[in-house]
Amino acid sequence: MKLTFLGAAGTVTGSRYLVETGGRRLLVDCGLFQGLKELRLRNREPFPIPPSELDAVVLTHAHLDHSGYLPVLVRDGFRGPVHCTAATADLCGILLPDSGQIQEEEAERANRHGYTKHRPALPLYTRRDAERALGRLVPAPFDRNIRVSDDVGVVFRRAGHIPGAASATLSTGGATIIFSGDLGRPNDPILDPPTRIPAADYLIVESTYGDRSHGDTDPQRALAEVVNRTVVRGGSVVIPSFAVGRTQTVLYHLAALRSRGEIPHLPVFVDSPMAQDATRILLAHPDTHRLSKRDCVALHAYVRFTNSVEASKAINRLDGPMIVISASGMATGGRVLFHLARFAPDPVNTVLFVGHQAAGTRGEAMLAGAETIRIHGRDIPVRAEVASIDGLSAHADADEILDWLRGFERAPLTTFVTHGEPAAAAALRDRIEQELGWHAHVPEHGESVLLR
Repeated sequence: MKLTFLGAAGTVTGSRYLVETGGRRLLVDCGLFQGLKELRLRNREPFPIPPSELDAVVLTHAHLDHSGYLPVLVRDGFRGPVHCTAATADLCGILLPDSGQIQEEEAERANRHGYTKHRPALPLYTRRDAERALGRLVPAPFDRNIRVSDDVGVVFRRAGHIPGAASATLSTGGATIIFSGDLGRPNDPILDPPTRIPAADYLIVESTYGDRSHGDTDPQRALAEVVNRTVVRGGSVVIPSFAVGRTQTVLYHLAALRSRGEIPHLPVFVDSPMAQDATRILLAHPDTHRLSKRDCVALHAYVRFTNSVEASKAINRLDGPMIVISASGMATGGRVLFHLARFAPDPVNTVLFVGHQAAGTRGEAMLAGAETIRIHGRDIPVRAEVASIDGLSAHADADEILDWLRGFERAPLTTFVTHGEPAAAAALRDRIEQELGWHAHVPEHGESVLLR
């Protein structure tokens, strides 16, 4: 069996793992590279093998850094099944077409305003490409062996993180290899904790927060402090947030704070049709969450969801205080850019980040103190308060990852540490070796290894 790291090696995005065994070629995850331009350019490179030669794809979850390259793969010739959980299939149904549409709109805007070196600028893929890719999805239940081919099976086990997220166990040729996917947190207020897995011959584990701890900060208290001090200034809070998972967690905490009177009853706008759909999908899959019926009602009872472009623009004509939640979570695209252009120049406002900001993203630049950010070809001054709450992350931190690994009854032959920035991956590798006594390795992009 041969494993090649086509993504998520040396970076926290672009999750793609090629498994070759018994004459079969399988791709585990099919993600977009995000962040730094040098990484994004990889999305434009030809796939290392003809997509038509892939037999199947396995998706751990629906976030675009794990699923967003699928439309390119299908457009360029892949015709096999894409195995994933039912909630992942539903979420891909909104994420992938939206991604294609955003890319079309950004290319059109770049051509119209001339802030592109390409003549013309073209989208990586279109909404139609994404819709075609959805036809390849094959939903599967958790905890059941799914036959990928005559000699390859996969079992999806709950990973937390977002609805439908899974760790995938491939069994082939007498060996097992586990892809952790993105691991959620054991005490997430909405999602079940990651399932412990007793054994595997090989393990690929994520390291997004491999060099840090979320700490003991109460995320609700931290959120209340940000909201209340912004309201005192007469400002508004803009929260760039992933539409899937993170937005629902923020809404849960805001509902709890409102019900206890710890924050004012401000207007709360969720300016993301995708977030509205994702909330609906979450509630439609009770096997993926731990919410009561009362919690489900509270999650959206006080929220104003906006669907149309006109309603989105209308938000920016309002005066605060208010809370605006909009995608994307790293401020790399989407409607939140228009809200940042409106609210970031005013010091009474706050821009609140509620998750990891990859290198090269606007979110990372703002948290590092950037005085301006470039949006749609213009330099926008950043005078608003810029804050972050790590405790709202949907990723397990280093201690939580190590705790999950301790659930293994025997050490894998090799543990590959991926899906993290270089410092985070190296730190987690060192802890695995020192605290667990396992053999761990941080692969390089494009590296291939032969497994037994």
